[in-house]
Order: sequence, then structure tokens, then C-alpha cells
Amino acid sequence: MGKYVLKKIAALILTLLAVSFVVFFLFSVIPGDPAVSKLGTNATPEKVEALREQMGLNAPFFVRYFKWLFGILHGDFGTSYAYSMPVTKLIGSKIPINAVLSLFAILIVAAFSVPIGVYTAKHKDGPADRIIMVLNQIFMAFPPFLLGLLLTFFFGIVLKLFSPGSYVGYDVNFGRFLGYMICPAIALAIPKTAMCIKLLRTNILEEAKKDYAKTAYSKGNNTTGLLYKYVLKNAIMPTITFVGMIFADMIASGIVIEQTFGIPGLGRSLLSAISVRDYPVVEAIIMLIAFGIVFVSALTDIIHAALDPRVRGE
Repeated sequence: MGKYVLKKIAALILTLLAVSFVVFFLFSVIPGDPAVSKLGTNATPEKVEALREQMGLNAPFFVRYFKWLFGILHGDFGTSYAYSMPVTKLIGSKIPINAVLSLFAILIVAAFSVPIGVYTAKHKDGPADRIIMVLNQIFMAFPPFLLGLLLTFFFGIVLKLFSPGSYVGYDVNFGRFLGYMICPAIALAIPKTAMCIKLLRTNILEEAKKDYAKTAYSKGNNTTGLLYKYVLKNAIMPTITFVGMIFADMIASGIVIEQTFGIPGLGRSLLSAISVRDYPVVEAIIMLIAFGIVFVSALTDIIHAALDPRVRGE
């Protein structure tokens, strides 16, 4: 198991290095000059050139890349072009917001998809199963931003459980901050929960048809014992992998959800930085998102390997 974990850590590092190179290269060749964006189109060529020199844009590509990369390794993502302040200071306060939002959403997915998926598989073709599957299809088709609008209208405007757009920072009132993040997390989680329910239900029904399950049943195991003792362990493996995969989509969807609920997270900072060509901020946010995706993917594989020793030998 130790070798498998080291292998995944090495793959994580190599993946991040590859992403860092691609990201830095793309923002080096993309049309537009950050110096011109900062000074305006009426600036003289001398002023533009002086600012480019000050910003380090005239240095060779690999010199700039390795300087940026070594800075990241020391926790320094450079200086914002637009605000002339360290990027880490600019976006550091946004990271906990997105972390809490993603964590809430993943917890909701795990808390509801497993018991509902098991229940529907156990009561296949029953009245409850049919109703849940119909609702499941509807929820899978709902985009998160539309769910966000519906939740805002129902819980914010109708029930008045919170004031839409009145975001409270975690550094001001942590309890109110957590309360405000519940609806955005639910909006993110509902479509993914529906997908996980369907996937787990299908896997359980397929595993129950296999020879090992039939043998266990013939030896006296009842349906419940067979499900929890044998079938569920094998059926839940693809679901764990899927949960890791949907985390990446949650990050992308979270940017839209931030706009829907007025949350000042990384998504808003990313859109703002792109509009003013603040490349250090854009690069930093993309690298943070990439790290989150790659880390969760590696963690999912490690959990999968811990539950299924066969994976370690692949």
C-alpha cells in the first residue's frame, strides 16, 4: 500500500508540473499586453516598455516560468498586475469559502446518495423506487444555477430563512457564514446526488446477479445480509470513483453558483482577473483548482485501493 501511495503522490506532482507549464505558456502567448491593459491604450511606448521591464515581462520565457514556479513552491504566486499586491494576499481569503462550499456539497452527496441508492435497489420496481427514480431523472436534468435560483426564491424570499445576496464572511460571523453556504451547497449537490443514486442502484442490481451473490444467497444469507455483507462493498467502488470525478465538475459549477448567491469566492476573483488581464491572479486560481482536482483524484484512488487490494497491483 505504501508504494501505491508514493506512486500516486509522484503522479500528482508530475501532473501539477505539467499543468503549471501549460498554464504559464498559454498566458504568455495569448494576445494582449498586461502593461498596455494597466496603463491604457493612450500610454506612450516608452512608458509601456518601462512597465514591462518593471513587471519582468521582457525576460525570456523559461526565466520567467522557473522564477514563477520556484515562487509557487515557496507559497509566492507573484504580484497582481491590477492591484499591485501579492496574489496570495488577494485570493488567500477566498480559499476557505470555496473549500467549505465544496465540502458541504460532497457531504450532502455522500449522506443522501448511499442510503437512497441502497433503498431503491433493495425495493426495485416498488412504488417508492418508481417515484424516486422519476424525481431522480428530473433532478439530474436541473443545472445547478437554476436550482440556486429556485432555492433562493423559496428559502430566501418566501420562507425568509436568509436574505438573498446578504453574504456574511467567515471572519465576521462564522455561524451565519455556514448557514449562508447551505443553499449554495444544496444547489451544487442535488444533480450529483441524483447521478450517484442511479449509479449505485445500477451497480447493486448488477452485482446481485453475479455468481458469488447467488452462492452466498444459497448458503442461507437473506436479502439484507447479502446486500450489506457482500454486494454493497463491490457495488460502491465505482460510486467512490465517480464522487471523485464529480468534484472537478463541482468546482466549475461553483463559479456559477457564486454569481447566483453573491458569494465572493475564487470564481468571482477569476472572472474579474480575466477581464483585466491580471494573469498572475488567473494563473494562481487555475493552479489552486488544478491542485484540488488532482488531489481529490489521487485521494479517491488511494481509498479505492485501500478497499480493494486488487487495484494496487494494476
